[in-house]
Amino acid sequence: MLILDQKSMQQAVEMADIIEAVEIAYKLYDKEQFQMDARTHIAYEDNTLLLMPCYARQSFGTKIVSVFPDNQSRPVVQGTMMLIDGMDGQTKALLNGTYLTGLRTGALGGLAARYLAPAHAASVGLIGTGVQGFYQLLAICLERNIQNIYLFNRTPEKAANFSRKIQSYLSPRITIRIENDLSQVISRSDILVTATTSSTPVLPDESSLYNSKLIIAIGSFQPHMRELPEQLFKQADSLFIDTLDAIQESGDVMDPLRAGWFTQSQIIPFSSVVSGKHNLQLNAPKPLIFKSTGMALFDLIAASTIYEKAVQQGIGMDVEL
Repeated sequence: MLILDQKSMQQAVEMADIIEAVEIAYKLYDKEQFQMDARTHIAYEDNTLLLMPCYARQSFGTKIVSVFPDNQSRPVVQGTMMLIDGMDGQTKALLNGTYLTGLRTGALGGLAARYLAPAHAASVGLIGTGVQGFYQLLAICLERNIQNIYLFNRTPEKAANFSRKIQSYLSPRITIRIENDLSQVISRSDILVTATTSSTPVLPDESSLYNSKLIIAIGSFQPHMRELPEQLFKQADSLFIDTLDAIQESGDVMDPLRAGWFTQSQIIPFSSVVSGKHNLQLNAPKPLIFKSTGMALFDLIAASTIYEKAVQQGIGMDVEL
């Protein structure tokens, strides 16, 4: 069994590798070439444990993730990924699931930018400067020629620390600004990313703010969580989702359907965009919304990619239990 900690995973792959892995996962999803149960949630107070099993491409995998929203000194999201050979049942690898989650969730946002953002998009606004937001920016900056990044966080000190960290990973030509006025972040951004665990909308309920923008919402993964406002849903023609399970899992999909701000026919699996089945109009004046809740198939294909590249390069620690 190969043990792959964060350092080993960083040596084995780059974000671009995981974006391509996620694109493969979408194509498998579109062709239904996988087996996957709904993720299991176990919650106590505000904290959640999630288990996400999947089978595809002759591998089984399951990720165990904890989400502790009030963590101060540790990441809000932490996890472990187990990769199992689908032919003989051997455990092939144990990976740092926290880093894996960040990589593949960032890759989802990057791929959304590749397919949904205008080609001229040059600015990103990020609401929520935690771990997930970090990887979103890394991936989006690979897919578009980003010149300006605008950060907003309810705790200014966190935004300042985040800014210093992300700047060291991005091109020096990219300007990063911390904003106290959320409306300024929105008006200046071609792409907006919400990366919070909020139970109430973090964007203003004003339809005029979102014309022609791509909104990437990655934070809400339970029915009581919601990041996006009513008027945004009413203005948009379509809501792109990474998995159909989002219809039962995320408040950002469930609430608009329940309230009649959206109809089921307006919800489009993003896999149909990746596969070429859905034609897009990227220059339309209305906003585009991409909502991600994630799924085990993404973790499995991303973990398999990391494992294969680590083996090829002799990276990781081989152990027997």
